[in-house]
Amino acid sequence: MTQMASAGGDTSADNVGARSGVSIAPRPYRLSEASGPLDRAELTAIDAWWRAANYLSVGQIYLMKNPLLREPLRPEHIKPRLLGHFGTVPGLNLVWAHANRAILRRELDAVFVAGPGHGGPGPNACAWLEGTYSELYSHIPRDGAGMGALFAQFSFPGGVPSHCAPETPGSFHEGGELGYSLLHAYGAALDNPDLIVFCVIGDGEAETGPLAGSWHANKFLNPGRDGAVLPILALNQYKIANPTILARIPEHELIELLRGYGYEPIVVAGDDPATVHQAMAGAVDGCLDRIDRIQRAARSGADGAPANWPMIVLRTPKGWTCPPLVDGDPVEGTFRAHQVPLPAARNNDSHREVLEQWLRSYRPEELFDEAGQPVPELLDQVPAGDRRMSANPVANGGMLVRDLLLPDWRDFGVEVDAPGGTKHEATRVLGGWLREVTRRNPDNFLTFAPDELASNRLQDILEVTGRDWQAEIGEYDVALDRTGRVIEVLSEHMCQGLLEGYLLTGRHGVFTCYEAFIHIVDAMFNQHAKWLDASAAVSWRRPIASLNYLLSSHVWRQDHNGFTHQDPGFLDVVLNKKPEIVRVYLPPDANTLLSVYDHCLRSRHYVNVVVAGKQPQEDWLSVTDAAVHCARGLGIWEWAGNNDTVGSTPDVVLACAGDVPTLETLAAAAILRDRLPDLRVRVVNVVDLMRLLPAEEHPHGLPDSEFDTLFTRNRPVIFAFHGYPWLVHRLTYRRTNHDEIHVRGYKEEGTTTTPFDMVMLNDLDRYHLVMDVIDRVPDLREKAAGLRQEMVDARWQARAWTREYGADIPCVADWSWPEVSLSG
Repeated sequence: MTQMASAGGDTSADNVGARSGVSIAPRPYRLSEASGPLDRAELTAIDAWWRAANYLSVGQIYLMKNPLLREPLRPEHIKPRLLGHFGTVPGLNLVWAHANRAILRRELDAVFVAGPGHGGPGPNACAWLEGTYSELYSHIPRDGAGMGALFAQFSFPGGVPSHCAPETPGSFHEGGELGYSLLHAYGAALDNPDLIVFCVIGDGEAETGPLAGSWHANKFLNPGRDGAVLPILALNQYKIANPTILARIPEHELIELLRGYGYEPIVVAGDDPATVHQAMAGAVDGCLDRIDRIQRAARSGADGAPANWPMIVLRTPKGWTCPPLVDGDPVEGTFRAHQVPLPAARNNDSHREVLEQWLRSYRPEELFDEAGQPVPELLDQVPAGDRRMSANPVANGGMLVRDLLLPDWRDFGVEVDAPGGTKHEATRVLGGWLREVTRRNPDNFLTFAPDELASNRLQDILEVTGRDWQAEIGEYDVALDRTGRVIEVLSEHMCQGLLEGYLLTGRHGVFTCYEAFIHIVDAMFNQHAKWLDASAAVSWRRPIASLNYLLSSHVWRQDHNGFTHQDPGFLDVVLNKKPEIVRVYLPPDANTLLSVYDHCLRSRHYVNVVVAGKQPQEDWLSVTDAAVHCARGLGIWEWAGNNDTVGSTPDVVLACAGDVPTLETLAAAAILRDRLPDLRVRVVNVVDLMRLLPAEEHPHGLPDSEFDTLFTRNRPVIFAFHGYPWLVHRLTYRRTNHDEIHVRGYKEEGTTTTPFDMVMLNDLDRYHLVMDVIDRVPDLREKAAGLRQEMVDARWQARAWTREYGADIPCVADWSWPEVSLSG
């Protein structure tokens, strides 16, 4: 049932009256009488915590000295650059205070997610009050000196960011880009049966696409197996300069919307602290009681209707408790409270005076003793040890992560008696191995896919589990399961965000997606990579399991879906990140894919991107050879070259990275061996793309001496690459032989056509690679003019065949690696 707490004591600027040039400090308030579940002592105590957290939050934004106001504020006490966002902080502190009350009363295992952007001062303040900050940062004790250090470091060079970040105790959610809070919360709750996640969602954040989809994450939360999320939608009406949509639609429409998503909302609204505290306490108690009933019913074996989970809609003023009027303009309760309500406090006497009155309105002398330590009434509200949300190990997932029980990938490999003698769908072979990974790890491994598991040939996983589904199951549905270990939802945002939340709290997973559409989560990948990078520099953070992508239905075999589905550019996005964090793998066949993915699932604190095909493709390497090749990351395929003998230098290097480029490269090598038998050809296959970088630029990089040994110092290199060709140039621009590296790759030419016509459109085909060799090897152009003309004609014939018959010309479609060439 929807409930609402109304509040009196309006302190908005409208009641004060706008006067030009005037700034008015908040009125010191006396806690009013208000009925509710809190007795007077509890009400006073929880309000004191809230005031203390608000005081500490304002201090972080403004002060670099004089943290306890033991003397009047002077300009030198104020930071020269005032950075931060106060508008959302009072709401965050309110939720934290009431969550702590529930933790103490119910002995909850709980964590906190701060969704509103740049709300960092609040969780920082609460972590300091709980003592966690001082335990993790010994130079910031829980006293007056530590308070000063806490204030001085905030949004200051060499300090901490203005949003929740890896440096924030108890945070596993980056508060930079908005939209991911609810997904991270649900990801944390999966397979965590005793966990409660208090997730505050900003009303600006709620306008983003990812968050709009996130409400449906409750359809994947099994109350019998998983923990629970308590969403708190914080409606303070404004973003930076505009009102928010959900705060301005009629309340009955908002409630209907949230009920349609499957929630039972309780509304808490007002600006009188006592009234809001009482309503919030009742709302939290009611929500937790409902969660307890839902979980008890599910865990008793009842198989009822899908749960309608509780949530809270919290309506409080923007910048609650800040000055109502600054320079004659309303601030509290308006968009002007979003960031720094008194922007000129250092140099403007009036602003500084109002700032001091604002800080003193929280009555810090009642909250901190002579030494600046929180008074006992505050400390009594701190849960013990790991029950503190700022100290919960769940928010430092590396402390909880367990190694996966992985089957030996070699047992799932395919037999390869000779290179190219058999064909397999590489991702289908991987799916057999992932089936066993899923079976052996029933509570800490999940697979995420945007409705593409079977399309990407991983459906063997469904032999040991179903698709997680908590909504209605229809008569004709297939493989839906209340306890499924696969989450399929047609939202890349949801897949990415749920997986991130799962990883950040100590578990493992895989995200498989069509290659072109992984771009939908470019920004989410960016944020996660930045979190990994920043958290690696935080001494108390422990490494988490890697974020593992499997990109299939890739650019070269999206000939049936057409141009919109053809884009390998995610590799370029990934390689913009710190080299310590990212890895990119392009396995050429099934066995190398198995080897690579075994490595990825064992790794820690990386983003691993693996691109592999799902169509039948030649098997080039045996299990043993695949293991060696993947361990090297790249290498010479001696069986594929020609006259590339010890003591000789090749005339040309054919390099390749990716399954289709490898096929075309080997087909070109076969033509050269047959038609130009005296030409010394070296074939180099690259699995680990980072090997192209110099050793000083990436941990996997090759020293120049080794790179020159493989690719030569002065011979032409014809490089067939899976992605955009300039990426290879970017990776190799410092190499000795860079001027002789000529790359063929995707150049934004595509349509609905045949597989071979697709590579021809981008000049990556075998015939064009042979032409490149003829054009690049000195003196070969004149000697091989006839062969070059044949290659031009072959391209024309292949194109004409597709236009007449709608399929690839048989000499290409039926091509196989010639056995006779193996004896060369």
